[in-house]
Amino acid sequence: MRELGGTDPATTNNRMELTAALALMRELHALPRHPALVIRTDSRYLIDGLERWIHGWKRKGWRTASGGPVLNRDLWEELDAARVPDLRFQHVKGHSGDPDNDRCDAIAVAFSRGLPAKLADGERVDPGPMPQADPAPPALVELLSRLELADRLARGGHALSLLELAQLLQVPLRSLEQRRESFPWRDWLVQPLADGRWRLQRETPGLADRE
Repeated sequence: MRELGGTDPATTNNRMELTAALALMRELHALPRHPALVIRTDSRYLIDGLERWIHGWKRKGWRTASGGPVLNRDLWEELDAARVPDLRFQHVKGHSGDPDNDRCDAIAVAFSRGLPAKLADGERVDPGPMPQADPAPPALVELLSRLELADRLARGGHALSLLELAQLLQVPLRSLEQRRESFPWRDWLVQPLADGRWRLQRETPGLADRE
Protein backbone atom coordinates (compact mmCIF):
# COMPACT_ATOMS: atom_id res chain seq x y z
CA MET A 1 0.00 0.00 0.00
CA ARG A 2 1.19 3.52 -0.80
CA GLU A 3 0.03 6.75 0.79
CA LEU A 4 0.57 10.29 -0.47
CA GLY A 5 0.52 13.49 1.52
CA GLY A 6 1.42 17.11 1.12
CA THR A 7 0.55 20.69 1.91
CA ASP A 8 0.46 24.20 0.45
CA PRO A 9 0.95 27.39 2.48
CA ALA A 10 -1.64 29.41 0.51
CA THR A 11 -4.62 27.44 -0.74
CA THR A 12 -8.28 26.51 -0.20
CA ASN A 13 -10.11 23.28 0.60
CA ASN A 14 -11.29 22.94 -3.00
CA ARG A 15 -7.79 23.40 -4.40
CA MET A 16 -6.37 20.76 -2.07
CA GLU A 17 -9.11 18.29 -3.02
CA LEU A 18 -8.24 18.78 -6.69
CA THR A 19 -4.50 18.65 -6.02
CA ALA A 20 -4.82 15.36 -4.14
CA ALA A 21 -6.76 13.79 -7.01
CA LEU A 22 -4.21 15.07 -9.52
CA ALA A 23 -1.30 13.56 -7.57
CA LEU A 24 -3.12 10.22 -7.39
CA MET A 25 -3.98 10.17 -11.09
CA ARG A 26 -0.36 10.90 -11.98
CA GLU A 27 0.75 7.98 -9.80
CA LEU A 28 -1.78 5.64 -11.41
CA HIS A 29 -0.36 6.28 -14.88
CA ALA A 30 2.87 4.59 -13.73
CA LEU A 31 1.34 1.74 -11.72
CA PRO A 32 -0.37 -1.53 -12.68
CA ARG A 33 -4.10 -1.05 -12.24
CA HIS A 34 -6.90 -3.49 -11.54
CA PRO A 35 -9.78 -2.91 -14.02
CA ALA A 36 -12.27 -2.58 -11.15
CA LEU A 37 -10.28 0.15 -9.39
CA VAL A 38 -12.24 3.28 -8.43
CA ILE A 39 -11.21 6.53 -6.75
CA ARG A 40 -13.28 6.99 -3.60
CA THR A 41 -13.63 10.59 -2.44
CA ASP A 42 -15.91 12.71 -0.27
CA SER A 43 -15.52 15.67 -2.66
CA ARG A 44 -18.63 16.28 -4.75
CA TYR A 45 -16.80 19.30 -6.15
CA LEU A 46 -14.18 16.99 -7.69
CA ILE A 47 -16.62 14.37 -9.00
CA ASP A 48 -19.18 16.78 -10.45
CA GLY A 49 -16.47 18.98 -11.89
CA LEU A 50 -14.75 16.15 -13.79
CA GLU A 51 -17.85 14.23 -14.80
CA ARG A 52 -20.33 17.03 -15.52
CA TRP A 53 -19.33 20.67 -15.35
CA ILE A 54 -15.98 20.55 -17.16
CA HIS A 55 -17.59 19.79 -20.53
CA GLY A 56 -19.65 22.97 -20.41
CA TRP A 57 -16.73 25.02 -19.13
CA LYS A 58 -14.56 24.00 -22.07
CA ARG A 59 -17.33 24.71 -24.59
CA LYS A 60 -17.69 28.21 -23.11
CA GLY A 61 -13.95 28.92 -23.15
CA TRP A 62 -13.56 28.21 -19.43
CA ARG A 63 -16.41 30.50 -18.52
CA THR A 64 -19.19 29.61 -16.11
CA ALA A 65 -22.91 29.67 -16.82
CA SER A 66 -23.03 33.24 -15.53
CA GLY A 67 -20.07 34.30 -17.70
CA GLY A 68 -17.42 34.49 -15.00
CA PRO A 69 -14.05 32.71 -15.08
CA VAL A 70 -13.95 29.16 -13.72
CA LEU A 71 -12.28 28.98 -10.33
CA ASN A 72 -9.19 26.75 -10.13
CA ARG A 73 -9.02 26.51 -13.91
CA ASP A 74 -5.32 25.58 -13.79
CA LEU A 75 -6.06 22.47 -11.75
CA TRP A 76 -9.12 21.49 -13.78
CA GLU A 77 -7.06 21.64 -16.98
CA GLU A 78 -4.31 19.48 -15.47
CA LEU A 79 -6.85 16.99 -14.13
CA ASP A 80 -8.49 16.77 -17.54
CA ALA A 81 -5.13 16.08 -19.15
CA ALA A 82 -4.20 13.49 -16.50
CA ARG A 83 -7.39 11.42 -16.83
CA VAL A 84 -6.90 7.66 -16.53
CA PRO A 85 -8.99 5.77 -19.14
CA ASP A 86 -12.06 4.03 -17.71
CA LEU A 87 -11.24 5.12 -14.14
CA ARG A 88 -14.41 5.82 -12.19
CA PHE A 89 -15.04 8.00 -9.15
CA GLN A 90 -17.21 6.94 -6.23
CA HIS A 91 -18.59 9.32 -3.62
CA VAL A 92 -18.25 8.43 0.05
CA LYS A 93 -19.78 10.55 2.78
CA GLY A 94 -17.16 12.35 4.83
CA HIS A 95 -16.82 11.80 8.58
CA SER A 96 -19.16 8.82 8.39
CA GLY A 97 -16.89 6.18 9.89
CA ASP A 98 -15.45 4.96 6.59
CA PRO A 99 -11.92 3.79 7.58
CA ASP A 100 -10.25 4.80 4.30
CA ASN A 101 -11.86 8.24 4.31
CA ASP A 102 -10.98 8.74 7.97
CA ARG A 103 -7.37 7.79 7.22
CA CYS A 104 -7.16 10.30 4.38
CA ASP A 105 -8.65 12.97 6.62
CA ALA A 106 -6.09 12.24 9.34
CA ILE A 107 -3.22 12.56 6.86
CA ALA A 108 -4.60 15.81 5.44
CA VAL A 109 -5.11 17.33 8.90
CA ALA A 110 -1.59 16.38 9.96
CA PHE A 111 0.01 18.01 6.92
CA SER A 112 -2.19 21.11 7.24
CA ARG A 113 -1.03 21.58 10.83
CA GLY A 114 2.61 20.83 10.17
CA LEU A 115 2.48 17.67 12.28
CA PRO A 116 4.35 14.40 11.66
CA ALA A 117 2.42 12.12 9.30
CA LYS A 118 3.78 8.59 9.06
CA LEU A 119 2.64 7.19 5.76
CA ALA A 120 2.42 3.57 4.65
CA ASP A 121 5.81 1.81 4.26
CA GLY A 122 7.25 4.27 6.77
CA GLU A 123 8.17 6.93 4.23
CA ARG A 124 6.66 9.85 2.44
CA VAL A 125 5.86 9.12 -1.18
CA ASP A 126 6.59 12.16 -3.30
CA PRO A 127 3.77 12.58 -5.86
CA GLY A 128 5.92 14.88 -7.99
CA PRO A 129 5.66 18.62 -8.56
CA MET A 130 2.41 20.00 -7.27
CA PRO A 131 0.56 22.79 -9.06
CA GLN A 132 1.17 26.15 -7.49
CA ALA A 133 -1.64 28.08 -5.87
CA ASP A 134 -3.16 30.98 -7.78
CA PRO A 135 -0.90 34.04 -7.55
CA ALA A 136 -3.52 35.90 -5.56
CA PRO A 137 -3.04 38.23 -2.59
CA PRO A 138 -3.83 36.73 0.84
CA ALA A 139 -7.02 38.80 1.14
CA LEU A 140 -8.41 37.25 -2.05
CA VAL A 141 -7.44 33.73 -0.97
CA GLU A 142 -9.24 34.34 2.33
CA LEU A 143 -12.30 35.63 0.47
CA LEU A 144 -12.39 32.53 -1.74
CA SER A 145 -12.29 30.35 1.37
CA ARG A 146 -15.25 32.22 2.84
CA LEU A 147 -17.23 31.92 -0.40
CA GLU A 148 -16.51 28.19 -0.56
CA LEU A 149 -17.66 27.86 3.06
CA ALA A 150 -20.84 29.83 2.32
CA ASP A 151 -21.56 27.57 -0.65
CA ARG A 152 -21.17 24.45 1.48
CA LEU A 153 -23.37 25.88 4.23
CA ALA A 154 -26.08 26.71 1.70
CA ARG A 155 -25.93 23.31 0.00
CA GLY A 156 -26.06 21.53 3.36
CA GLY A 157 -28.95 23.65 4.65
CA HIS A 158 -27.00 24.50 7.80
CA ALA A 159 -28.29 27.15 10.20
CA LEU A 160 -26.02 29.82 11.70
CA SER A 161 -26.24 31.75 14.92
CA LEU A 162 -26.16 35.53 14.64
CA LEU A 163 -22.55 35.57 15.81
CA GLU A 164 -21.54 32.91 13.27
CA LEU A 165 -23.32 34.84 10.52
CA ALA A 166 -21.48 38.03 11.46
CA GLN A 167 -18.17 36.17 11.34
CA LEU A 168 -18.94 34.70 7.91
CA LEU A 169 -20.08 38.03 6.45
CA GLN A 170 -17.30 39.86 8.31
CA VAL A 171 -19.63 42.58 9.56
CA PRO A 172 -20.16 43.95 13.08
CA LEU A 173 -22.60 41.90 15.13
CA ARG A 174 -24.63 44.99 15.96
CA SER A 175 -25.34 45.58 12.27
CA LEU A 176 -27.32 42.34 12.19
CA GLU A 177 -29.11 42.50 15.54
CA GLN A 178 -32.04 44.56 14.24
CA ARG A 179 -32.60 42.55 11.07
CA ARG A 180 -35.80 40.52 10.91
CA GLU A 181 -36.18 39.92 7.17
CA SER A 182 -34.21 38.22 4.41
CA PHE A 183 -31.43 40.19 2.77
CA PRO A 184 -28.98 39.53 -0.09
CA TRP A 185 -25.26 38.94 0.45
CA ARG A 186 -23.14 38.40 -2.64
CA ASP A 187 -24.70 35.38 -4.43
CA TRP A 188 -26.82 34.26 -1.48
CA LEU A 189 -30.07 35.20 0.19
CA VAL A 190 -29.69 35.29 3.99
CA GLN A 191 -32.94 34.10 5.51
CA PRO A 192 -34.11 34.31 9.16
CA LEU A 193 -35.39 31.18 10.88
CA ALA A 194 -38.03 30.96 13.60
CA ASP A 195 -35.47 30.03 16.28
CA GLY A 196 -33.37 33.16 15.75
CA ARG A 197 -30.79 31.50 13.50
CA TRP A 198 -30.09 32.22 9.84
CA ARG A 199 -29.67 30.17 6.67
CA LEU A 200 -28.04 30.89 3.32
CA GLN A 201 -29.80 30.14 0.04
CA ARG A 202 -28.16 30.39 -3.35
CA GLU A 203 -29.64 33.03 -5.64
CA THR A 204 -27.39 32.17 -8.60
CA PRO A 205 -25.68 28.98 -9.86
CA GLY A 206 -23.27 27.42 -7.32
CA LEU A 207 -19.75 28.54 -6.62
CA ALA A 208 -18.41 26.22 -9.30
CA ASP A 209 -21.26 27.39 -11.54
CA ARG A 210 -22.66 23.97 -12.26
CA GLU A 211 -22.32 23.63 -16.05
